[in-house]
Amino acid sequence: MSDACAVAHGTATDEPGEHRVLVAVFASPVAEFLVRYGEDLGYTTVLFDPPGDLPALCEHTDVVATDHHRADLGTALRDVLAHPVRWIGVLGNPRHEGPHIRLLTELGVPADEIARVHRPVGLNIGSRTPAEIAIATLAGLIADRNGRPGGFEFQLA
Repeated sequence: MSDACAVAHGTATDEPGEHRVLVAVFASPVAEFLVRYGEDLGYTTVLFDPPGDLPALCEHTDVVATDHHRADLGTALRDVLAHPVRWIGVLGNPRHEGPHIRLLTELGVPADEIARVHRPVGLNIGSRTPAEIAIATLAGLIADRNGRPGGFEFQLA
């Protein structure tokens, strides 16, 4: 069976040895859907709601901060940035500068590290509900992981 057929029939597998981890930061409705849908997509999912111990992070980890209004956003992201995670993003309106930039700068995080944090996240499908935001976010992560152009580019209308 060809690779394309294996995908169509649901028998395709990830690359050998690939272990994918998704960390949803902050308990929120979007985080609930990220964790639920992420498991269906083959991620080991973790909800990290500070304060508390940061879960183990590695180069196969994608991290999504699901609440950009939390006072502890800066410290949570600073702690994540100390690890070699694959991808970090913060939900939020792309029309406004993310509050994480100011918060991380105030914590002394270098600009090149702050630049590792993506915003906006997900595919621009006009998401409005927590479930839609989670789907758009996961689709963007899959596109990015697979080197596809679906990615995180937004054209503001």
